[in-house]
Amino acid sequence: MPPKNLTAVFITGTDTGVGKTHVSVSLVKALVKHGLRVGVMKPIASGSDRTPEGLRNSDAMALAEASNVDVPYTTLNPFCFEPAISPHIAAVEANIEIDLRTIAREFGQISADFTVVEGAGGWYAPISRTQSMADLPKALNIPVVLVVGVRLGCLNHARLSKEAIEASGLALAGWVANAIDPALERAAENMASLERIMGRAPLAAFPFASEPQSVQPQPATHLPPPAGVTLMAHPNVRCGEHFARALSLIS
Repeated sequence: MPPKNLTAVFITGTDTGVGKTHVSVSLVKALVKHGLRVGVMKPIASGSDRTPEGLRNSDAMALAEASNVDVPYTTLNPFCFEPAISPHIAAVEANIEIDLRTIAREFGQISADFTVVEGAGGWYAPISRTQSMADLPKALNIPVVLVVGVRLGCLNHARLSKEAIEASGLALAGWVANAIDPALERAAENMASLERIMGRAPLAAFPFASEPQSVQPQPATHLPPPAGVTLMAHPNVRCGEHFARALSLIS
């Protein structure tokens, strides 16, 4: 069972490209729909665009567009790197040290009913020579939700990720299945195997989403998208609501 009285979760994945942003944005939009004030963070991001306002990351901007809590971009995404490479390499090239204390301080500035914090890459994606993405939710002291990209090989990735999260001492609030390969054979059998491996049913199961479409932000007072940044998101609010109910965030 997920922990009670949740105020934030850290969304990680079995790998990069498994749909963490898709799932995160869907959850945020569902919570906003039900009247909650929802904060967001993408603390560390690589693969960003140069804009007149500075570097902007499309995943972070998609989260911001879904949120209804106003935060500066430096709070939303404290460590933003241009090249689409591992953050620890990007940080060295930019001569920047990724500091978890900075992230924790910015996290503390978010005033919301609930906050969704999205990681980058998988659980052990390095952020420095000595630290990995796994150290981020430890610094924030928040439970973890694992997004499993359902494709060939996901059974191994899911088990490794689950055991690593549990070994960290952090609470695993649950897992989400995200279908990313429409041609996967024996999909039902794979889902049954995932439930056995994870020891529980998924909080939500997202069907395959076709090619994401650009989302034009609605007029708002927070973070209008800078020139040069196209928001990419394909939220599934219905699945997001199922996810939120499984976490006991909405009725």
